[in-house]
Order: sequence, then structure tokens, then C-alpha cells
Amino acid sequence: MKTIGIIGGMSWESSLEYYRIINEIVRERMGGLHSARSLMISVDFAPIEEMQSSGRWDQATDEMIRCAQQLESGGADCILIATNTMHLMYDSVAEAIHLPVLHIADAAAKKIQEMGLNTVGLLGTRFTMEMDFYSGRLANQFGIDTIIPETADREMVDRVIYDELVLGEINEKSKKQFLSVINAMQDKGAKGVILGCTEIPLLVKQEDANIPLFDTTYLHAQSAVDFSLGD
Repeated sequence: MKTIGIIGGMSWESSLEYYRIINEIVRERMGGLHSARSLMISVDFAPIEEMQSSGRWDQATDEMIRCAQQLESGGADCILIATNTMHLMYDSVAEAIHLPVLHIADAAAKKIQEMGLNTVGLLGTRFTMEMDFYSGRLANQFGIDTIIPETADREMVDRVIYDELVLGEINEKSKKQFLSVINAMQDKGAKGVILGCTEIPLLVKQEDANIPLFDTTYLHAQSAVDFSLGD
């Protein structure tokens, strides 16, 4: 079993889910008392969020590289950046270490391809929805087109993520708003929707929607177990 290195704390609410899912999958596959070999470095999210909101991406990149190098020094065999947004600096992190960095969008794309879909909606922070690092990778490497919400809906989704979900607040009104946005993207041609923020699955579940939802937290964690166990 290889050791999974996790850069967490963005937010710790979703990092908790990563740890739970990874260990549950290992137990399901191996049985008995088996659990995952893992390392996690959990950052203080407040300064990270300030870097994001002020556009200080170079500083955020430096922090992610430091975290990845710490995990590499600690004995990790692969790295997970346990957040969709911070995959903006994926290439820089991957170049700075000698370990594979498992991309969260790749994990989602493989599942989307398994289902034979090529057009999906994308929910996430405004950075994930509006910048090219995520949708561009899906298009260029997997031939998957993405649809994003209208401006007002993107603002709502981003606000709920930062003002509610990262604080562990689950609001029924927000859930209904998210489902309305999902329906709107479906009307525009989306055949599924990527939950492209690791906190969104805390709010919206597959049973809430009549369209496939791609839980990036679960799929990313699953890809780490596949790597660890050599599946």
C-alpha cells in the first residue's frame, strides 16, 4: 500500500470528507481492519482565502509547493490537492516535486467518459467556473465541454461556498437555489453536472437531482485509493 499525501484545510470541512472516504474505500476493498496509509498537511484557510480574493496567486502557489514538498519529505507516494480551486497552480506544484500529483478534474473526467457524456455543467467557486484552468483541461485532454451558470447564479454559488459551506453551514434555501441552477444548466444542454467544489457535496446529493452529479471529493479520493492499492 502506497502512502497518500493530502494538502488539506481548504476547507477542513471537506478535508474531513477526504479522510473518511479514502479510509472507507480501503476498508471496502481490503476488508477487516485495513485503513489507508496517508499523510495530511492542513493549512490555515483564512490567509489562503485572502490570497484568492486579492488575486495573489503567486503567493498561493508558493504555499501549495511548500506543502507538497513537506509531504514528499514525509514519505508520501502521491499528492492530492484537496480542493478544486487550488488546481489553478497544479502545473507549478507538479513541477516542483518528484511525485505524481493526482488532478481532481481528471478523476471527474474519467467518470464522465465512463458514462458516455461530453457536455456537463460546472459548479464551483467563481475562480473554478470562470477561469480556464479547469474547463480548459476538460476540453483539451478529454473532449468534454462545460456549461457554467449565468452571472447572478455564479455569484450566488460562490457566496454560499465561502459564507456557508466552508463554515459547515448547510442551508435548505441554498440547497434549493443550487438545484435550480443545476436545472437551468440542464435546460442549456448539460447531461450531468460537476460538483467542482469539494464542499458542494455537503449540500447537494445525487438523490436531490434527476441528472448525474459528479462528486469531485469522492472521485478524487477514489483515484488516490486506486493509486495506493495499484488498482
